[in-house]
Amino acid sequence: MKVVIAIDSFKGCCTTMEAADAVERGLIYYREDIKTVKVPIADGGEGTVDTLVKSLDGKYVNVEVLNPLGRKVKSKYGILPGNIAVIEMAAASGLPLISKSEYNPLITTTYGTGELIRDALDKGCRTIYIGLGGSATNDGGVGMAQSLGVSFKDKNNQEIGFGGAELKNITTIDTSRIDARINNTEMVLLSDVTNPLCGENGASAVYGPQKGATSKTIAILDSNLRYFGGLIKEQLSIDILERPGSGAAGGLGAGLFAFCNAKSYSGIEKIMDLIGLEDHLKDADLVFTGEGRIDFQTINGKVPIGVARKAKKFGVPVIAIVGSIGEGAEIVYNYGIDAIVDIVSEPISLDKALEAGISLIERATERTMRIWDTSGKSQISKKVQKKEII
Repeated sequence: MKVVIAIDSFKGCCTTMEAADAVERGLIYYREDIKTVKVPIADGGEGTVDTLVKSLDGKYVNVEVLNPLGRKVKSKYGILPGNIAVIEMAAASGLPLISKSEYNPLITTTYGTGELIRDALDKGCRTIYIGLGGSATNDGGVGMAQSLGVSFKDKNNQEIGFGGAELKNITTIDTSRIDARINNTEMVLLSDVTNPLCGENGASAVYGPQKGATSKTIAILDSNLRYFGGLIKEQLSIDILERPGSGAAGGLGAGLFAFCNAKSYSGIEKIMDLIGLEDHLKDADLVFTGEGRIDFQTINGKVPIGVARKAKKFGVPVIAIVGSIGEGAEIVYNYGIDAIVDIVSEPISLDKALEAGISLIERATERTMRIWDTSGKSQISKKVQKKEII
């Protein structure tokens, strides 16, 4: 029996490979003769760099950049064969880089993301993949653009400061000194966010609360982004206000569209194609996927659905191992998931669940296989087969 393990990270608990290792151990606890293929996977958010570097034999580049609050922080990105850079904006401008008490999208910046892009340009990369998940920012990508040489002046001809609160002060956008290498670089955005820049489905309203924004703050941020989008249309003749994906990462999508001529792709679809997931599914008997929390939003380009869609092309059953089951999760059954297994089998606090997450994944996998085999669906070979890691 061949089992493919393509599971997302469990935020605050384990990486995609740690989760895959745990599933594999659960399978071994049940039977040692199951062949496993572990495929690192991500959807453009956390783990994207690790997934592509490990799957495609890339390398890491360490660099010091500014974090969302303008403090120096050690960061990294990847370079893949062909001198293709892969960047997670969260590695420079993400929530994990600041404490929860410091969350404030009025003052956080994407400047560090621009520094990662600039370093990749310095390394000769002319194709750059950028994952847009996990941002702490709501500055429309202004910080990123400033890092690359774009100037945003106020009425006193002074450069504006960092953060979403500053956008209302912009009177002039000057792109004359933008890094010229941008013109010869393909910017590929990995994101499944299709939100516009502003409005009830925009960057501020939908994602602002998780970054510390109150209802009052959201109104300010949304108004500032609308003003900023209007300026871009007026001064650069580029309309990004309603463009799908402009609202990704607090409007960083809009900034990359406007200043870097970026193109947006489904993160999970692009990554699955890059790592050749289908090649491992063709002769699989079962697939394990999953994520920290599965709910109605999972169908919007998350790892489990992407994996399930590929698996269904070959008629392979798909089981999702998850940290918790949220509202509307049953909708995923219409998208290729055959079963959902919650790793928590008794009342437990969130902190304890996170601490014990890996062992809980192991146990849940073993239980699942016992049920699966009892149902008669599993045809497990008696021959011990080699385990494979890709």
